[in-house]
Amino acid sequence: MRGGAQSHLLRCNDGYYYVVKFQNNPQHVRVLANELLGTRLAARLGLPTATAAVVEVGQELIAHSTELVMQVGTGSYPCKAGFQFGSRFPGDPRELGVIDFLPEEQLSQVENLNDFVGILVFDKWTCNTNGRQAIFYREIGKTPFRALMIDQGFCFNNGSWDFPDAPLRGLYARHRVYESVRGMEAFEPWLERLEKQINERVMDEIASEIPPAWYDFDQDRVFSLLDRLLRRRKHVAEWILEARESYRQPFLNWK
Repeated sequence: MRGGAQSHLLRCNDGYYYVVKFQNNPQHVRVLANELLGTRLAARLGLPTATAAVVEVGQELIAHSTELVMQVGTGSYPCKAGFQFGSRFPGDPRELGVIDFLPEEQLSQVENLNDFVGILVFDKWTCNTNGRQAIFYREIGKTPFRALMIDQGFCFNNGSWDFPDAPLRGLYARHRVYESVRGMEAFEPWLERLEKQINERVMDEIASEIPPAWYDFDQDRVFSLLDRLLRRRKHVAEWILEARESYRQPFLNWK
């Protein structure tokens, strides 16, 4: 698969296909923790994310699969066996049209385009230091498209687990997805869920699913991350306003 983490598409024993990120990916082992925590939290906010799973990949499979390697320069090294992060592919790759870019005129065919407004709330809250990533899928030959928010690996600033907030953080490259935004009220459904549905119990429940190897067995850093996330909730509206006032002017209909 494309991307800096060099994910691999695997069919797992539950019959589904998963985009799998390995512990020894070129970015950081914590990318896996970010993916699981971020995807679970986004789903709690009612946002369209792929089903996340912990996928066990055995040494025997890696030893007998020449494709299961990480490329570094002109060389490579085998993927690491053990527990990996899996993001379920939205269907059978042979029967589903999946793309990561739509021409401007086709964005109107995306039935859940307004979810890009909600995912901005999430990306500001988690300080996603990558641009918002999404895929669009539909059964081959059919309309409309549906957007799926993918790749939470750079939430919490990749492996750094800090929050270098900036006005342009988390924005999707195509501003047309924000056409429905005419004021702060457009963000209110997700801001309200963030306040009412995300609490310490939810955080602890999700964190308990993360294999300790994904955060170098440093549980204190996990607790610190969760505590900062809880405290950041009340500032999200401020960061959205900063994005509005930035030179990119992403909300063209907000007067």
